[in-house]
Amino acid sequence: MKPPNATWLVTGAAGMLGQDLLVRLRTEPDTAVVAMGSTALDITDPEAVATAIAEHQPVLVVNCAAWTGVDDAESREADAARINGDGPRHLAEACAKSGAKLIHVSTDYVFAGDADQPYAEDAATGPRGAYGRTKLAGERAVLDTLPDAGYVVRTAWLYGAARGNFVRTMIRLEGVKDTLDVVDDQRGQPTWTADLADHLVRLGAAALAGDAPAGVYHGTSAGETTWFGFTQEIFRLLGADPERVRPTTSAAFARPAPRPAYSVLGHDRWQSAGIEPIRDWRSALAEAFPALVAAERG
Repeated sequence: MKPPNATWLVTGAAGMLGQDLLVRLRTEPDTAVVAMGSTALDITDPEAVATAIAEHQPVLVVNCAAWTGVDDAESREADAARINGDGPRHLAEACAKSGAKLIHVSTDYVFAGDADQPYAEDAATGPRGAYGRTKLAGERAVLDTLPDAGYVVRTAWLYGAARGNFVRTMIRLEGVKDTLDVVDDQRGQPTWTADLADHLVRLGAAALAGDAPAGVYHGTSAGETTWFGFTQEIFRLLGADPERVRPTTSAAFARPAPRPAYSVLGHDRWQSAGIEPIRDWRSALAEAFPALVAAERG
C-alpha cells in the first residue's frame, strides 16, 4: 500500500463536526489523519500545542475545538476565551513555526444579527454576547498570525447524527408532545455537519494546492428559514402534521445570551477557491434524516 504523503491534524475530533470530518477524511487518498479530542490535546496549553504540531508535522490543521456553551459564556467569558480565543492563537503560532496551514471553524455570532440581507464574508463584525466576542478573538488571532495560511470558516445552526442537537431534540419531542411552540423570529441556515466537513476538506485541499486564498469563508447551507420553519420541515419528514408546530417569539424563551435575529450568511468567497457553496438546507436535511432518526431513536 502506498504510504500517505500528507498529514492533517484535527482538533476537537470527538465533537459532532469533528467526527463527520474524520469520516470524510478517510476517503481522501494519500492522506493520514491525526485525530485529537480535548483529552488528547488541550489547545489552551501552548506547550502541548507546539509539541503536537512538532511531533506530527501536519501540512494542515483543522480546528474544530471550541467552547460552544453560548449561555454559559455570559458568566464564564474568561474560560470561554481561553478555548475560543487563546486556543486558536496557540495553534496559529505553532502552524506559523512549522509551515502548516490552519482552518479554524467559527460562528455567525461574530455578527450583531440585525441585518436584513446575507452577511458577506467581509461584513463588519459586532458580536452582542460573550460567546461571539471570544470566537471573534480566535478569528483575529488566526488571520493576524497566518495572513497567507489561515482560513476561517464561519458556520451556524449545525446538526448531525453524532451528538445531540436541535434536529434530534425535535425528533424526540415529536413523539411525546401534542404541540410544540418554536421561535419564529430568528432566521438562519440549518447546516448538516457532513456537508460542512466535505467543504472543509475541499477547502483544505485547495489551500494546499495554492488554489484557495487565505481568509474568511462562510460554511452554511443555502437558503434560509426560522427555527419554526425548520421544525415544521422536521415534522414533515417524520410524517407528522406540521401544524402541530406553533410559532412563538424569542421573548417566550428568555436566555442569558442574546440570540441573533438574523444569521443568514453569504457564500461568495467560495468562488475564489473554485468550490461550489453548500447546497440548500432542505435537500441536505432530507438526506441526513434517516441517520438522525436512527441515532435518536436507537
